[in-house]
Amino acid sequence: MNSSFGVFGLSTGIIHSGDPIADRVLAAAEKACGGFEEGDVLVLAETAVATSEGNVIHLSGVEPSPQAQELAEKYRMDPRTVEVVLRESDSIVGGIPGFLLCMKGGTLLPNAGVDASNAPPGCVTPLPADPDQSALSIKTAIESQAGVRIGVIIADSRTHAMRLGCSGVAIGSAGIPSVIDDRGRSDLFGRTLEVTKRAVADNIASAAELVMGEADECTPAAIIRGIGLPIDDHIGVETIDATECLFMGTFAKNRSQW
Repeated sequence: MNSSFGVFGLSTGIIHSGDPIADRVLAAAEKACGGFEEGDVLVLAETAVATSEGNVIHLSGVEPSPQAQELAEKYRMDPRTVEVVLRESDSIVGGIPGFLLCMKGGTLLPNAGVDASNAPPGCVTPLPADPDQSALSIKTAIESQAGVRIGVIIADSRTHAMRLGCSGVAIGSAGIPSVIDDRGRSDLFGRTLEVTKRAVADNIASAAELVMGEADECTPAAIIRGIGLPIDDHIGVETIDATECLFMGTFAKNRSQW
């Protein structure tokens, strides 16, 4: 096994509804880096996964509700898109022009992950219905053909509080721990770490985004090689309640929807 570190973008071509994404990724990996190796971590863009699973919504068939009409006017959005966002959200926290800030599946994200980028004209793509299961299914399919064990991350692009631009974040994973707990270890001066936990899956997703395409590159996947993470039976990305969040906890005490 090649133990050197590498990040390889995988050009799959345009993914259509029903395409076997594992087969497309396997072919792209052969061209990019000679195929998968033991311990590789595959990162896949959520839009490509959702599209392959047929999770594409044609806006022409969406009838906006009165709530969607009201929010669309307030935040200057397409009422049909707002209706899809409402259906995908657990709750709406607020928004800015063009975006609603939503709670979904224990995380805070814009427009509940509903995205028109890289979707067919007149369509939007919600997040995969079950990102963890998607990651596990893709992992199983690739391992059965490649003959090696890998980790799989389904990634999205997110903004962060008070920062310009987007970075990668894991919304589903299989085969690796999403967080590594470093509490109890010592720092450079012998002090015991008391709160440090590394967001491993998010860090890997961000590394992959450096070579994945947000525009017209047709590079919705990447292989991260040589990071030395053991491949195991972990499934899922760890989250915390809003009341425990450094940013949201300040506001959560006075908001009943948390």
